[in-house]
Formats: sequence, C-alpha cells, structure tokens
Amino acid sequence: MRADPLTAAIGTGTPLVVLSPHLDDAVLSCGALMSHAVGHTQVRVATFFTEPGAPPYTVSGRQYLRQVGQPDAERLYRDRRAEDREVLRRLGVDWLHLGLVDGLFRRRAAASGGGRGRLRRVLPEAAHVYPTYRLHLATGRISRHDAATVSRVLALLEELASPPRTVLLAPSGVGGHVDHVLVRTAAELSGAPVVYYSDFPYNQRNGLDPRFVERNALVEVEWARELAAKPALVRGYRSQADALFPGGRIPLVPETYMLTDGERTGDGGVGGSPWPS
Repeated sequence: MRADPLTAAIGTGTPLVVLSPHLDDAVLSCGALMSHAVGHTQVRVATFFTEPGAPPYTVSGRQYLRQVGQPDAERLYRDRRAEDREVLRRLGVDWLHLGLVDGLFRRRAAASGGGRGRLRRVLPEAAHVYPTYRLHLATGRISRHDAATVSRVLALLEELASPPRTVLLAPSGVGGHVDHVLVRTAAELSGAPVVYYSDFPYNQRNGLDPRFVERNALVEVEWARELAAKPALVRGYRSQADALFPGGRIPLVPETYMLTDGERTGDGGVGGSPWPS
C-alpha cells in the first residue's frame, strides 16, 4: 500500500514547518508526528501569537490569568515562551516565536479623543478587538478590526513558505478560536503545499467546519506512531497543562491530518501547489 504524501514527504527528507497559533498548539496537535519526523527531516515550529498586550485587561483576560494561576500576563508569557523552547529543544525541533499579540489581549487601533481613552481605561472591552472570549474570540469570526493582524500573518507565512520543497502544517480551526482560524485562512491563501492538522484537545468535543472541509475537498489521515512520547511533551507546558487537562489525564488518541483527496491518493497538489518531489 502506497504511503500518503505526508508520510512519503517525511521519508524523503522534505522540510516541515508547523504553524502554531499559540505556545503549545504544535505539540498538542502534532507532537507524535514531529517525534517521528525529526529522525528523517528538518522540522521547524513557527508560533504566531506569543505576546500579551498591556493592561488593563478584559474580564475574559483576567479570568484566563486566574485559571492558570498567574496574574501577571507578561510573566506568564515569558514562562510560556521558555516552556516552548525547552520542549521543542528536547524534541530536536527548531523554533521561531513571531511576536504577535494573543487574540485575548489584542487591542484595536487607538482612536483620538480623551473621552474615548478614559472609557477604554474604565471599560477595557471597548479597546479590544475581541472583547469577550465566548461571544467574540471563540466564534471563528475574524473581526474587521483585526485587518492589520491578518496582513501581518499573511506576510510572515509567505516568508515561512518561501524555501523550496517545504510543506506547511496548519491548524484546521477546530473549536473556533479566531487565532487558529486566522492562521488557517492565511495558509489557505498562501498557495503553498499545506496539510491541515486537527486542533487537539479541542477536537475531543468539537468537529471540523464543514464549509472548510468542502471548499478544500479534505479527507482525514490518522497518525498513531510515537504517541507514547506525547504526554510527556505536553506536560512540559506546565503553565497550561492543568487548565487544559484538569484531571491530569492526557488522552492518548491518534493525531488527525487533512489532505485534499488528490493529495491523499498522490494525484494532485496541495493548496493549489504540487507536492515537492
């Protein structure tokens, strides 16, 4: 039986760039595949949203900080970046922190007028692109106030995809977090060879967006190699693991990747581009 193009690409040494919205998503969703791939090819994780914004924070932002037990967002993200570097170095993967502000803390462009500034200090939600988590950030809808971030992600992704014979692994946006959807959308528009990964652990309670699946003619490929190594990698994200897995148990489930039907059978290209050969 012929291997799917992703497995074949790894076997022939095709470089992989994993597009990670946040400082844990690549390992959460692709840790097992990366554990295998580093023995065959160069793997790099590029993480987009690696910084908090300045206070004052929204109610949703403060709730998140309480959830992870760290009221100082700057310190939290400094710790998260260090955790990510430690885990990826242990895995043997190159890393790149791109320095964009996490959607939970992203602010709208400042408007002139003292009255508006005072309002934003009293009611931080008025200053944020996504005022609440549930009603804004987790809806999968990119705000019209986020155009500058969209442009920046597109430009960064173009640079990441520029080396020849590179395959991108992008989030599929399961769970509807805008940052995940934003990176996915940029990958769709890039024209580069792209494989989409199912966002774990959010895929344990949410499904794929059927419109995204239909417009890209996607089919699933499961990856079960090297799964035993994954929980230890995930626990390396100490600031996040307890909040993500309150009972302490990390489900040992196969990773899921989405390719177009032509990619799966080897008859077509990825995202409009041919697979490297």
